[in-house]
Amino acid sequence: MDFYTQSPIPNIPKPQGKRIVIIGAGFAGLKLARKLRDSSFQVILLDKNNYHQFQPLFYQVATSGLEPSAISFPLRKVFHKSKNIIFRMAVAERIDEEASRIYTHVGYLDYDFLVLAMGADTNYFGLDNIERYSSPMKSVSEALYIRNKIISNYETAINIAEESRRKTMMNVVIVGGGPTGVELAGAVAELRNNVFPKDYPELNFNNMKVVLIEAGPSLLSSMSDPARSKAKAYLQKLGVEVMVNTQVLDYDGQQVTLKDFPPIATHTLLWAAGIKANRIHGMQEDQMLPNGRLLVNEYNLLKGSENIYALGDLCISTSEEYPRGHPQVAQVALQQAENLANNLLGLDKAKAWKTFHYRDLGSMATVGRKLAVVDLPFIRFQGVLAWMTWLFVHLMAILGVKNKLFIFMDWAWNYLAFDPSLRLLIRPRQRKDFIKKEVVEK
Repeated sequence: MDFYTQSPIPNIPKPQGKRIVIIGAGFAGLKLARKLRDSSFQVILLDKNNYHQFQPLFYQVATSGLEPSAISFPLRKVFHKSKNIIFRMAVAERIDEEASRIYTHVGYLDYDFLVLAMGADTNYFGLDNIERYSSPMKSVSEALYIRNKIISNYETAINIAEESRRKTMMNVVIVGGGPTGVELAGAVAELRNNVFPKDYPELNFNNMKVVLIEAGPSLLSSMSDPARSKAKAYLQKLGVEVMVNTQVLDYDGQQVTLKDFPPIATHTLLWAAGIKANRIHGMQEDQMLPNGRLLVNEYNLLKGSENIYALGDLCISTSEEYPRGHPQVAQVALQQAENLANNLLGLDKAKAWKTFHYRDLGSMATVGRKLAVVDLPFIRFQGVLAWMTWLFVHLMAILGVKNKLFIFMDWAWNYLAFDPSLRLLIRPRQRKDFIKKEVVEK
């Protein structure tokens, strides 16, 4: 494609003031746009989806705890009353820094300021077979695919007479001992222990393995030692086989090959082992690290640029306190977006820009019903209180009153009945049009 022969994106008015283009409507991009509404800027928000996704709860969609719409929020609805915010569903493809122009699959846009907030995607570390056969969980659609895959496997297993083949269909292996992997393993184990035996009484769920594999020495490496050990104990209590210091070498769709350990037979490998920055054409090699993260200064300004900024998982800024950059978590993205918004809003008043300083508000992970670990700057605790804290924090972070209400009702029902009602195998059907052609002789 010749990026320089496209037309501008249609139906976007000429700005009366400065134009800010934001690429990505994740935590950082959406926070920045909301902070800039009703300002003197024309803000154009671009995203490949027309909704915001609440990533921390993907695993609950994957394990039938929540419906996809409960953790997704229409972007256009967010800005109904914001005249200076324009949303376009578009895929950003290339940046022309010299011309201050961004090219997308629907046309180009000129900008005064460009903010890159495209986030990160699954990192397979060069393992092609794992990328081909495993199931990642970085979007609502991928979480829904996992739900369908797990349920489909059991519907298939119940019709298999050979026990060894049934075990392969029933086993679930999860790679990655961070919060996503831990929460996913706990949720799958609870389904195995309490829900699936009622749905499939003909199957022996003592034969079903739920295995969590971590390459490092411990789970939840970013949390405190008490949180790590307690999370492992909670998982083992639920019947999860936890394997640390274990490297995954390969996967062929039926068997996981491990270094120094016997292989594990499974049709379901869930990959939550790492992330890599999403890339866009037009960046210079000296503006990024080999892993794709963009180098920014203390104002989140891209190295060598005067008007391009990067936020969240996409960027890296080093300091004495964070020599390897800030952690790739939502709080960093949100705080960077707020700091940049305040600096941009101060341009009209010629205010001095403030450097970004990360405030660690703590971290938490839930392992199962009434099982969670919480590390706050001033206190650390586990168990029921930690679980209730996790519920409250995540419920308050969800966009929209309706979404909060639906999630609260789902959580309340699942707690009282321990029987999530979303175990539906809904797969998209490709429509085939059979057109009968008639030859008419004249």
